[in-house]
Amino acid sequence: MTSLAVIGAGVMGETLIAGLLRAGWAGDQITAADRHAARLEEIAARHGIQVAATAEATARADTVVLVVKPQDIGEVLPQVAATLRPGSLVVSLCAGITTAKLEAALPAGTPVVRVMPNTPAQVDEGMAAISAGTTATAEHLEHVSALLDAVGKVVVVPEKYQDAVTAISGSGPAYLYFVVEAMIDAGVMLGLPRDTATTLVVQTMYGSAKLLAESGLHPTVLKERVTSPGGTTAAALRELESHKVKAAFITAMEAARDRSSELAKS
Repeated sequence: MTSLAVIGAGVMGETLIAGLLRAGWAGDQITAADRHAARLEEIAARHGIQVAATAEATARADTVVLVVKPQDIGEVLPQVAATLRPGSLVVSLCAGITTAKLEAALPAGTPVVRVMPNTPAQVDEGMAAISAGTTATAEHLEHVSALLDAVGKVVVVPEKYQDAVTAISGSGPAYLYFVVEAMIDAGVMLGLPRDTATTLVVQTMYGSAKLLAESGLHPTVLKERVTSPGGTTAAALRELESHKVKAAFITAMEAARDRSSELAKS
């Protein structure tokens, strides 16, 4: 029976725990650790899992998932390394932390898989990209994919692409919320009540994403189907093009990629 330690019981740690339980994992298969005792009590009461200190949780598990803030990884890794079972897998959801950095702090030969998740995992619609360290095998990647399938979709990428993944899907929800916020504000300026504008925009965003995912059509094709010659959509898109919105998005994602790379080197 697979045993899992989740080191870091914040939002993403709890998201993974809850998803695994919904997917059929038993509470006694999962142990959570966190620096805040009150948080562990809350997690245990809500989900019926085991809780322990980091070293003890690590010793119980054959898969250890690190879900701590990047600035806390230096404190956590020695505790994990001290009690990690030989052959156990370490999975990192810590933004910007390379597999090389993790492997250097863990016992020699420890298999490591790096993950970039995103927040829609909270509603089981996450997008995660995973990369293998030097000793992680295809079987390790399959195991991590199975874990993350509980909260969304998974792709395997070479680690050199993780900064780009961070810029696209890791930070991506914030870009979409930014667009939603702008559209709602526009609706209010056009005279709609804010709650009505919010309903219109959120459902439009949700329905459009679902149509894109299920139709298999290129977004350009779907955009053209909405855009009648000389119509309202064409007028709006002309304004977006004149303000170079597409170029701004590309530049923004390049900035996010570059910042991710900088953080990885710090």
